[in-house]
Amino acid sequence: MTPEKFDVAILGGGNAGIGVTGPVRHAGMSVAIIEADLLGGTCPNRGCTPKKVLVAAGHALHEIERASIHHIAVGRPKLNWAALIDREKDMIKDIPANLARSMAKRNVEVIKGHAAFAGPTSIRVGDRRLEARHIVIATGSKPRPLPIPGAELMITSDEMLSERELPASVIFVGGGVIALEFGHVYARAGAAVTILEALPQLLPAMDADAVARLQTESERIGIRVRTGVSVKRIERANGHLRVHFTHEGAEHTLEADRIVNGAGRIANVDTLDLAAGQVEHANGRIAIDRHLRSTSNPNVYVCGDAVPTSPQLSPIATYEGDIVGRNIVEGPIHSPDYASMATSVYTVPPLASVGLTEAAARQKGLIIDVHTNDMLDWFSAKTYAETVAWSKVIVDRSADLILGAHFVGHAGQELVNIFGLAMRFNITASQIRENVYAYPTFSSDIKHMLGHG
Repeated sequence: MTPEKFDVAILGGGNAGIGVTGPVRHAGMSVAIIEADLLGGTCPNRGCTPKKVLVAAGHALHEIERASIHHIAVGRPKLNWAALIDREKDMIKDIPANLARSMAKRNVEVIKGHAAFAGPTSIRVGDRRLEARHIVIATGSKPRPLPIPGAELMITSDEMLSERELPASVIFVGGGVIALEFGHVYARAGAAVTILEALPQLLPAMDADAVARLQTESERIGIRVRTGVSVKRIERANGHLRVHFTHEGAEHTLEADRIVNGAGRIANVDTLDLAAGQVEHANGRIAIDRHLRSTSNPNVYVCGDAVPTSPQLSPIATYEGDIVGRNIVEGPIHSPDYASMATSVYTVPPLASVGLTEAAARQKGLIIDVHTNDMLDWFSAKTYAETVAWSKVIVDRSADLILGAHFVGHAGQELVNIFGLAMRFNITASQIRENVYAYPTFSSDIKHMLGHG
């Protein structure tokens, strides 16, 4: 077989891989993307984009729930779940074709198939062999397998975004982002939802006080939460699924129509034959340097969900892809900086976060001021009948710089970006406080969020 030669071969056609193509094609390099499934990867096809369609419906149900406070009389809402799933599918159906046109316009060759290393600078895809000066691993992630008897009976977010029948009851094994976001949608749609988390806290990477507020709100809408749980096995029973678990020293069972793997995702690299590519790895984690380059094979870069050290988020994948592309063109000189990148858990209302948690700041020994506010009695929160409105902003006392900001409700998913911008460009807490904001807006409350200890 005669090898086809490219300057850059990108394994994976998601946000990260597509992000690489901009800098390298601008530099005139020849590029191939190998993708086994749909262009765009997880986020637009079976992740954040379609999920937000369901979340938007959850927001509408939340507003209807609060209508009486505004003296609006409404009947009990009825969600047509099948039609909602059809709407979600209709909204995303053109994404892969649009991306294919974009790649064609950039003169990027898209190859359909499963890629694996055939050597340090070569890739095999079916009966084709590609030789490339630079190879990029951007293969995304997949649901974390759970070593539980009966785990094969669980579904993942893929099925949740496709099933046109709303289950009457759902159990999530794992209390991460997937469990919270889909749990809120299911609960508001009328399903009985239970979350079983092994650790003491839901969303363990998030600020503990923020998570506590979100858990209270989750329980208010009917979600049952159990933390410190050890799931033993899953089995079929009485036409349902039954999960056996221990909690606080006692054994329990619960039954539901669906049991969902909510334990997060892991890098999708196990079929790449990394050994053939001389790519050092352990337990699915590729060893990389601060420039996102393999420590053992300088021809290989990694970006997106396959990076073992960064959050598995769509904008971060695109950001890392751009960095890898620039490093390929200019040499390994660029490094990612995640400190000011905001994130949001799209519950209703959402939890938004940027920077350090309070616990992390204290573990670093930093001298900090922590501004925590329950804003439910603030005029803006009462005006919109918020069910939870809470903020915590962590400030370096000596430098007057923002170290972290955390919100539940109060349009925190938008406000958090202001704090991320301040962190990136060293805008001080005093400057944020003194800025004049449009009024009345949630943003105009920022000066009050920073005005109390």
